[in-house]
Amino acid sequence: MLTCHVTLDPAFRIGTVNPRLFGSFVEHMGRCVYGGIFEPGHEEADIDGLRLDVLKLSRELGVTVIRYPGGNFVSGYRWEDGVGPVEQRPRRLDLAWRSVETNEFGFNEFMTWARRAEVEPMMAVNLGTRGIQEACDLLEYANHPGGTYWSDLRVSHGVAEPYGIKLWCLGNEMDGPWQVGHKSADAYGALAAETAKAMRQVDPSVQLVVCGSSNDRMPTFGSWEATILDHTFDHVDYISLHAYFEKAGDDRASFLASGVAMDRFIEGVVATADHVAAKKRSRRKLMLSFDEWNIWYESRFAGYTNLEWAQAPRLIEDEYTTEDAVVVGSLMMSLLRHADRVGVACLAQLVNIIAPIRAEPDRPAWRQTTFYPFALTARHARGEVLRVEPITPAYDTAQHGDVPVADVVATHDAESGQVTIFAVNRSETETVLLDAALRALPGLRIVEHLVLGGVPGELLEGNSADAPERVAPRGGTGAAIDGSHLLTAPLPPASWTMLRLAQPIA
Repeated sequence: MLTCHVTLDPAFRIGTVNPRLFGSFVEHMGRCVYGGIFEPGHEEADIDGLRLDVLKLSRELGVTVIRYPGGNFVSGYRWEDGVGPVEQRPRRLDLAWRSVETNEFGFNEFMTWARRAEVEPMMAVNLGTRGIQEACDLLEYANHPGGTYWSDLRVSHGVAEPYGIKLWCLGNEMDGPWQVGHKSADAYGALAAETAKAMRQVDPSVQLVVCGSSNDRMPTFGSWEATILDHTFDHVDYISLHAYFEKAGDDRASFLASGVAMDRFIEGVVATADHVAAKKRSRRKLMLSFDEWNIWYESRFAGYTNLEWAQAPRLIEDEYTTEDAVVVGSLMMSLLRHADRVGVACLAQLVNIIAPIRAEPDRPAWRQTTFYPFALTARHARGEVLRVEPITPAYDTAQHGDVPVADVVATHDAESGQVTIFAVNRSETETVLLDAALRALPGLRIVEHLVLGGVPGELLEGNSADAPERVAPRGGTGAAIDGSHLLTAPLPPASWTMLRLAQPIA
């Protein structure tokens, strides 16, 4: 049996767990909106056409932030098409996903859904085909109290009070040649800086996210960040990161180590942002917004240029396995490990499109396997992320080189005394014994021990409309805390584990 040694001490902390780390993403793409969160006529729909079963699962998932309305979609979107009387809204061609957009669901419908889902909206503005004025117009419509054209238009649409939206994205993936309105780093950086300055004139309280690289495989990665931050460093609050992961062939060893790639991506962007800060002689540490991340089997997607024009077509509705859930759990751990610099994160997307929640017209919505590690982390990662330095053997991977066979992240909530340990065992064949020294946290007892994975024959199984609960976390066994405050717990092969520890009830 392999071992992984860690020491937990509340004196050694990385940063506070920001609730915004548990965000998700709703884009006008495929069946995420139409047939996902919004489906008038469905037996679970309310008077506004919002699916109550999806709303219930969204709350259970623990989502705190929703990025909207895109994604690639936003770079050709005219937000005005989606406000006012529904019967007067135009049907448009969406160039991003070769879809017909009816605009039946628009800005105010989204805000109604967001309030019922109890999430914070994170709005994106179109800097592809539009620019400064249109971004300011939308902000005025959303946040200005009244007495101006756009704010009074909102009032005439039945929304008397301003929404007060704080988080705003300055476009989407503007480095990507696939993006409508794709721009060079200099062109986008200049536009983003001027848009940021103008939006702050409308509402000084907004928090702004500038577009980083679409992924770290882009040929301009690093140089793109350096250039746009030269323009925008003093005008924005976050820089974005996007990353999707998939298993290449039968290379499970590399797939289980996807968290290592996420770590390196984050640390690369942090290094670039701090380089720009040093050049500008600024002590400011710019925060990161990892506002698109997930498992996506992109190699199976035919590509948007091969799509036929359709209204709300079925697009990339990947069905996830236990193996995928283990990796999602490890990616959540990576985000927590960088809580000092990652302030926002969004799992893309919420419903149907590579999503933890699936919905069909004739069935209740159900949880995919990836639902569980997200929901458990969102529910139990509280307080401070502890600085944990696992000591564990390494193994070789084709994609990432040598990586630790096990990874551990822990949080400590000083108010409640709860400690939550998240661990992943990347070995496909061997159990890892976790040894966690708790001398600085005496008196803890194990109150919950859950495991995903660890059974070879079940790693490729998933949930479906016909078997919505085939895969779910199971109770772990063998964990104990001895008299010397040493926690030992077996981590099964290819598994993700959560251990919750608390003080005894007096």
